[in-house]
Amino acid sequence: MKRLLTSILILAIGISAAAQNSFGYENPIIKGFNPDPSVCRVGDDYYLVTSSFQYFPGVPLYHSKDLVNWEQIGHVLTRESQLPLKDAHSWGGIFAPTIRHHNGRFYMITTNISGKGNFIVSTDDPRGEWSDPMWVDMPGIDPSLFWDEDGKCWYCGAGNDGIILCQVNPDTGEILSKPRMIWYGTGGRYPEAPHIYKKDGWYYLLIAEGGTEFGHGVTIARSKYVDGPYTPAPHNPILTHFKQKTQNSQIQGTGHADIIQAHDGSWWLVCLGFRIQGGQHHLMGRETFLAPVRWDTNAWPVVNGTGDFALEMNVPTLPQKPFEPRQARNEFDSQLGAEWSWIRNPEPSRYVVEDGALRMYGTAADLDESSVSPTFVGFRQQDINFTAQTCLSLRNAHTGDKAGMTVYMDSGSHYDICLKKDKGGRWAVEVKYAMGVLNHVIEEPFSGNSIYLRITGEPDFYKFWYSVDGKDFKMLGINHTRYLSSETVGGFMGIMIGLWAQSPSGRGYAQFEYFDYL
Repeated sequence: MKRLLTSILILAIGISAAAQNSFGYENPIIKGFNPDPSVCRVGDDYYLVTSSFQYFPGVPLYHSKDLVNWEQIGHVLTRESQLPLKDAHSWGGIFAPTIRHHNGRFYMITTNISGKGNFIVSTDDPRGEWSDPMWVDMPGIDPSLFWDEDGKCWYCGAGNDGIILCQVNPDTGEILSKPRMIWYGTGGRYPEAPHIYKKDGWYYLLIAEGGTEFGHGVTIARSKYVDGPYTPAPHNPILTHFKQKTQNSQIQGTGHADIIQAHDGSWWLVCLGFRIQGGQHHLMGRETFLAPVRWDTNAWPVVNGTGDFALEMNVPTLPQKPFEPRQARNEFDSQLGAEWSWIRNPEPSRYVVEDGALRMYGTAADLDESSVSPTFVGFRQQDINFTAQTCLSLRNAHTGDKAGMTVYMDSGSHYDICLKKDKGGRWAVEVKYAMGVLNHVIEEPFSGNSIYLRITGEPDFYKFWYSVDGKDFKMLGINHTRYLSSETVGGFMGIMIGLWAQSPSGRGYAQFEYFDYL
């Protein structure tokens, strides 16, 4: 009996410990094109934002209870008055947001490089509407906000090859002090992404250096005064994968970080990085990763003990509270959710969810447009190996009308598969654009009005398929992934799997019955 009671007691202690803590997680914590993460905490709720560039709505907003499992609850910028994107090219729009919470109100500061520059929006409820922009008359990018213990709010941003500080009114955007350069970094190119934290009487200034490619990293300095002088940490960079130990890691380009103290007192860092495939190429853009931080009293923060991290993280975490998994199929039985994005400011009337289908009214604009918004809605590629599928039909089609799916990096680089109406009838078409050049077109006659389209992704190839009945698929084309990678076409975007329609006559439309992503 004593042995039985002892066993029960040991089991109960184990269950209690497991309930108080969890162990291990997988990186990235937010997959697919989600760069420049910034995070804040309110009680045991965590909120995270990422960059959105030319896409609308702007600034994806995520919520978590454990820093590991995240659910997208919407966007910060949901109105054209907040986010004008007219003429925003593929690398334009929103750069590097920062989210903070102060005195019961949420603040988000960011840069619209295709608009008027830096601005602040705020709200009492992050799931609701955010204010119109309060413009901040400061040059540069990557702005951040820091509230000191005396209640003063400080603007900190990247500009003129260094980090600039000034006092700001966060509710009006008014600059309240003369801007001052406080740190140039450790010598790496593009010192940017600054965040200030106060701990143990020290002001810590965290920045990124080295650009957004393989040489990216995170450095830190500290001072007894918010405006410096700042002394760099002796072991900088505190995070980078640009070193011998991690040269073969699938995760590269780690940087642009934000540090958060969890409600149990532990410290964590979120940052961007990218997963390479097909050699030294990456296509999904920069994603959001998580690493534990040890930050002792009066000491420098140490990231994961080694200044790097892995896809599989075998470390203690907060008690994990996962959300319901995303359904593989979108039946279009309600309005499009927060996971969908448009290129620039869309015309809402061109997208109608009705009777279990998505109806898309095309215009003369195609996917090569760099100023207007084509009829397109995109879903972030989240996995190197995936299958995406839809069923569509052309309605009221005239010669030149077409609709289909696309693997879209930017206006000059995308692979498309579509159903096209031509004088000779209907055709299944696969098209390859790379770096603005039309490389090839494959056409096959198609007698039906409805067609099933499928795109599969692998480390080295995208494959394009079509079917009459949704069962027997024929491969129409195969293209190398590398020709859409950032290393080939440049920039720092990520792949969107898009549904699109084009109607030069302005009379035809496409009807999509569902969208699968596995």
